[in-house]
Amino acid sequence: MRTSIVAFALGVAALQCLAVLPALAWLRGGALLLAGAFLVVALAWRRVRPKPRRVATILLACVAGFMWAAWRAEWRLAEALPQAWEARDVEVTGVVTGLVQPLADGARFGFAVESSGAPVPALIQLAWYAGRRGDAAVPDLKPGQRWRLHVRLKRPHGLVNPNGFDYEAWLLERGIRATGYVRGSPRCDDGVPCDATNVLLAASVPGFMNTVHRWRDAVRTRFVETLASAPYAGVLVALAVGDQRAISQEQWSVFRRTGVAHLVSISGLHVALVALVLGWSAGWGWRRVPRLALYVPARHVAACVGLLGAAGYALLAGLGLPAQRALIMLAVAALALMARHEMAPSRSLALALLMVLVVDPWAVLAAGFWLSFGAVGVILLVVGGRLVPEAGWRAGARIQIAISFALIPLLVMLFNGFPVLSPLANALAIPLVSVAIAPLSLLAVLLPVAPLLQLAHGLTVPMMSMLEWLAGLPMAMWVRPSVPPALIALAGLGVLWLLLPRGTPGRFAALLACVPMLVWTPQRPPHGALRVTILDVGQGTAVHVQTAAHDLLYDAGPRYGLDADAGERVVLPYLAASGVARLDQLVLTHGDSDHTGGASSVLAGLPVGAILHGLPQDHAVLKASALPARPCVAGTAWAWDGVRFEMLHPASTEGTVKDNDRSCVLRIAGDGGSVLLAGDIEAAGERELLAREGAGVASDVVLVPHHGSRTSSSPAFVRAVGAAHAVYTVGYLNPFHHPHPQVWARWAEAGVRQWRTDARGAVLIEVGADGVRMEAQRARVARYWHGR
Repeated sequence: MRTSIVAFALGVAALQCLAVLPALAWLRGGALLLAGAFLVVALAWRRVRPKPRRVATILLACVAGFMWAAWRAEWRLAEALPQAWEARDVEVTGVVTGLVQPLADGARFGFAVESSGAPVPALIQLAWYAGRRGDAAVPDLKPGQRWRLHVRLKRPHGLVNPNGFDYEAWLLERGIRATGYVRGSPRCDDGVPCDATNVLLAASVPGFMNTVHRWRDAVRTRFVETLASAPYAGVLVALAVGDQRAISQEQWSVFRRTGVAHLVSISGLHVALVALVLGWSAGWGWRRVPRLALYVPARHVAACVGLLGAAGYALLAGLGLPAQRALIMLAVAALALMARHEMAPSRSLALALLMVLVVDPWAVLAAGFWLSFGAVGVILLVVGGRLVPEAGWRAGARIQIAISFALIPLLVMLFNGFPVLSPLANALAIPLVSVAIAPLSLLAVLLPVAPLLQLAHGLTVPMMSMLEWLAGLPMAMWVRPSVPPALIALAGLGVLWLLLPRGTPGRFAALLACVPMLVWTPQRPPHGALRVTILDVGQGTAVHVQTAAHDLLYDAGPRYGLDADAGERVVLPYLAASGVARLDQLVLTHGDSDHTGGASSVLAGLPVGAILHGLPQDHAVLKASALPARPCVAGTAWAWDGVRFEMLHPASTEGTVKDNDRSCVLRIAGDGGSVLLAGDIEAAGERELLAREGAGVASDVVLVPHHGSRTSSSPAFVRAVGAAHAVYTVGYLNPFHHPHPQVWARWAEAGVRQWRTDARGAVLIEVGADGVRMEAQRARVARYWHGR
């Protein structure tokens, strides 16, 4: 059975790797063939030898997993917002679902659509911004409210970069099939404001989950108000109701660097803890009444009460996907116990795996899926007789060390690194959270007594101080670049071999299998070659240029609202995964926020040698930095590793009227080709550049000026550059309508192949002795849900 379930899981995982789903006709035919194959195997079961029978069962299970995941994907993708209704005003009526996420300038919330003026999916995600379209403030949104809203929607779309977060997969797993924002004053087709407004229709809509979410919201509000000035209130909210959004980025960094992030995520540890405490208490009380124990065994009562308590806790956490997985795993074990069926722990784990994937075939895309099942599997190896655990605290220490070590390959695969001090941090934090902080937080949910919360926070303070000290140590986190899957698989096999029972030959020699993963470094361009990655940061620009031994960042992308930016969300994770530990040069072309919005995060997160810029001298980035900084001036040139860098514009730092025309224009030439990064210069800047440089602007690849605005890319500039490829850095459905159709047509008439980051993701350019090679990240990592 276990092997067949693993085969089913492999079939599910294989489907999630496809760029295109099988056609419906193939799925229907495949389902009929699969049913027939199962029938044949069942009828011939006794007449077939065990080995062929086993092989047939495994193959059928794998195909069944593939088919099940394919059908689920078709059903979910069938509910989509038509492209014709993107970026159009739509009236929708529905209910606020889940907890509302406060933003610095508004709120974000789920919305279950009941009726609409267009074919809108049943579940959408909306943002409501303060001050937009005349709204002075966002109303007090609560779960279960029914609203009539005027919204503007788009299909699921995310940024696609090397080793980046797949936002579209995240939305798909949660069933969110459109995103958008609320418009405060919608306009009719003639441009006149309509009379209709956003209206609250009902303050509270009946429904079980609506009631649960209102309770969660009330608990969160009480926690926040009681601990208004407490620095770690967000940690207690996360432990109580599963809402992690009040935890600051600095605190998340501490949790990641010490390997204790699982302690503030309601998952297996917390659900199992609640089940254990309630189950043990119920069993203890049941045994005190002998007559009751004669009719129903105490262990069955304990399992039932523990499971019900765990289900209640999962509901309190919003029944999120990690809590669902933990609850399913616990339910399998509890039901096996109540059925008086002695089931091997590994079989219970396999059944839990099957149930999770039947309920949620996209679980294999989540890091928590791999870490939770991986951790439980390691525990079974350690305590299941393969390794003989010692008694007391030694057993706990052995398990924690085994988990920390065994999960290293997974952590490198998922997060490009692992916390070196995780065993120590967990040994100190797990007992405190499990025995004191989490129970007090849950008790405060039931008993609205302020001292309980204050005591829980008081215990959290020394724990966080200890974790912050550990996180600040130089070797707290060993960051690795993105490692090839083959080396991670080799390391995983080595770890599994090490966990085999004592006496297994070559156990410690298996550690050598981890060495390639730990020492691997990405290949850099050879001498005279360069690699240029134009990142997908939305409506903005960020370009990484790499030579044999140097790295340059050209702009740092935009801000995303008041509390996030491209430097933190895109640039730094990409550089870390690429093995870049230091930038030799940061070029900030001009002062617009779509080019400098992420600069502060980059400067704070990575050592930088120097800054070249087209910024005003009083710009906030320059005032906050102590690095050597000098203005971009035409004629500035240098060579790195056989690659020539030349600043072509501006001629001086004075006299330029427009900020865009002050942009730093950089030409980079290697042995096999050249790239022109043109910033945001407009027609006047282009004329000045051509008058000074003439044919010197000719390049094989050009970053189109000003994102393809019609104020740039004049005919003379297009002819002078003579590029074979043109790249636009634009946001999906951006309000400026970049690139302008006239500009697109102008480059097309010149025979230029055009690339846009909103449609193709990051654009990767290799310039070497063989010439120029271009590749789009969306094509490299294409999945069936992208763009749907």
